[in-house]
Amino acid sequence: MLFQLYGDKALMQLLGWVLVFAGLIIMNEIGRRTKLGGIAVFIILPLALTVYFIVIAVAAGAGVDWAVNNHTHIYMNSWFHYAKLYAADIGCVGFIMLKYKWGIGAKEWFKPWPFVIVGINILIAVASDIESAVKGFAAGGLAGGWWFSSENVWLYGGWWNIVNAIAGVINIFCMTGWWGIYSSKGEKDMLWPDMTVWFIVAYDVWNFEYTYCNLPTHTWYCGVALLLAPTFANALWNKGGWIQNRANTLAIWCMFAQVFPLFQITEPFSVLPSVYGGAVENGVTAFDMTQITSVQQLEAAGITANPTMQGVVAILALVANVLCISVIIKRSIEQKKNPYKNEIFAGTRDFEQAMARRA
Repeated sequence: MLFQLYGDKALMQLLGWVLVFAGLIIMNEIGRRTKLGGIAVFIILPLALTVYFIVIAVAAGAGVDWAVNNHTHIYMNSWFHYAKLYAADIGCVGFIMLKYKWGIGAKEWFKPWPFVIVGINILIAVASDIESAVKGFAAGGLAGGWWFSSENVWLYGGWWNIVNAIAGVINIFCMTGWWGIYSSKGEKDMLWPDMTVWFIVAYDVWNFEYTYCNLPTHTWYCGVALLLAPTFANALWNKGGWIQNRANTLAIWCMFAQVFPLFQITEPFSVLPSVYGGAVENGVTAFDMTQITSVQQLEAAGITANPTMQGVVAILALVANVLCISVIIKRSIEQKKNPYKNEIFAGTRDFEQAMARRA
């Protein structure tokens, strides 16, 4: 079992997931369909939030009570969350420039921008995975161990983080056809046709494992709803636009989570993964986990480490990415093409459906 999703709270937990999934899809549609929507969601809103974040940081540094106790400051103040938010949003702005051919977005040399920004985002996550592994080893040796993050979250780091970090590095090389970036008819989308289901599945499994290990109290939303929203849109009505969908929904989610972090960790919507063994049975919530400050308190609360599924999914992530890169190598050899300078999935169903939407 991946999540402790049962009992009388399950219905509200499922409702929370549906609300996040639907909200992400709706906001993505607002941001992608018009220029005004894109500017409002990915330029004006992030600028306003930046002012808010700076005010909180300055006031908290001065010891002002409201800022010190602000939920963003308490629960979302690590380097990772800010890096992820701004990396995602910068990607969204670049994608808007590409699809509308604004400024450098009209230049041929700017076409690899999606690869660059996705690669940076993956490397941020890989660095976080390695950090968790190192601290887990320091706490419990090769078997892994508990460590308390700067956001007051107990993580159980171990070899699974290293396996997933390797899968993430491979995933970067699974992005092919860097120059094959196009605008769709009507300029609603930036298309990357060579980013087919092979990459999407490999990425989704890897990224789910990343959130499952490193954002465990959030992963029901950022590891399931957030990953499925762009994949769902790509499968049904926005073929070839997966990377745009992914960047848009990621930036939207990061902005929401940065401002309203308690949505994920307080009842009725919080969901814990299986690594916190015994949590539900002992009435321990995700918010309760943030109040526990020692391993002794974890044990006293009846929490036992159960990283089994972390290891299983890490292996699946590695297998998925090895399979993906193997297919890429095979196709590039057969076609005698450089898979990064050229589109190697031409002729496949996904690729042709995306190209049919090209302006």
